[in-house]
Amino acid sequence: MTVALSGCGSSGDGDVTLKFVAADYDPEGGDSTKQYWEGVATAFEAENKGIKVDVSVYDWKDVDREVAEMVEAGDAPDIAQIGAYADYAAEGRLYPVNDLLSIPVQANLLAPLAEAGEVGRMAYGIPFVASTRLLFYNKTLFTQAGLEPPKSWDGIESAAKALKERGVKYPFALPLGKEEAQAETMMWMLSNGGGYTDSVGTYTIDSPQNVEAFAWLKDTLVGEQLTGPVAPGKLDRKPAFTAFANGEVGMLNGHPSLVQQAAKKGVKVGMVPLPGPDGKARSSMGVADWMMGFKQNGHGRQIGKFLDFAYNDENVLEFADQYDLLPVTVSASETMAEDPAHKELWPFLEALSESTLYPVGKTSWAKVSENIKKQIGAVVTPNGDPTGTLGAIGREAAATENAE
Repeated sequence: MTVALSGCGSSGDGDVTLKFVAADYDPEGGDSTKQYWEGVATAFEAENKGIKVDVSVYDWKDVDREVAEMVEAGDAPDIAQIGAYADYAAEGRLYPVNDLLSIPVQANLLAPLAEAGEVGRMAYGIPFVASTRLLFYNKTLFTQAGLEPPKSWDGIESAAKALKERGVKYPFALPLGKEEAQAETMMWMLSNGGGYTDSVGTYTIDSPQNVEAFAWLKDTLVGEQLTGPVAPGKLDRKPAFTAFANGEVGMLNGHPSLVQQAAKKGVKVGMVPLPGPDGKARSSMGVADWMMGFKQNGHGRQIGKFLDFAYNDENVLEFADQYDLLPVTVSASETMAEDPAHKELWPFLEALSESTLYPVGKTSWAKVSENIKKQIGAVVTPNGDPTGTLGAIGREAAATENAE
């Protein structure tokens, strides 16, 4: 399907400036994300006289909080591209997707991701880009140590020990710092058959499977000093990825953009599904980041025009190419799956259809996610208590859910 552009070149909107807040995807901390969006905005403005787009880009550690503070102060952006939408939808602050996107653009969104953007069977979150996670390993370090890719938790442990003996700085990098601790947490929960919620959507953060996974991490990877010089609770994703690209990490859980980052530094990357205790995990983690339009300024028609433009194949594929992420539209995904230039991303595309997403449709998820980021690192410290801490996080999650 070719994505249609809605309203390009039309006039009569008056002079409107859309305030657009987006997350930063540049793994090196540069300004490439801002350059991308400013390029899209400039092209859009050339075809839509009278509509300007003011772009602000924030680090992932800050962007959700920045938007929350803007909303709280009565100065909501017109458009936000962040990690969660459901709490704003429940408060009546967002336009339904039907009021923003043209029918061809809506129809071109990948159905599982589009459905994940629903609250009460009404879509408010628009998937922006997606990724799945695999276990990355440094092929050179593995070859030098005579190692095969791990197929179980015991395989991870034995490989990490061998790498440590050879002086590898981070045998297994475990980023449970605040940047993206909720992701690393979920991957390990899924690897043991657990997760954040059960089949009917009830929080199960302190399930036996989840407690077992974190007890293993605490006692084995961390307890045997296999995670490197920085405590997991202090290690963020970005520096962990940078260390991998610098050849200092034997293994870590990574997403597609790390392939490109490592290749730039000459690191040979191997990728396998994150193992479970006795073999392949039943599910991998999938992530979709979200786009949404706020009602506050009454710019729904102009927001819709910009988003229709932003979701054309040229723009979607340019962003996915730049950061080695997965497109969220049918047409762009098909193009990527047929292009040998994207061969390294094919395993991630294949995993997407069977992956498990965050419980983003729960209005409590944004607050629960923030709480996980703050507390989960303590679980794997020497004095950590997986049962007690996961139990506390679970109780707070249930209370938050009941209060929404």
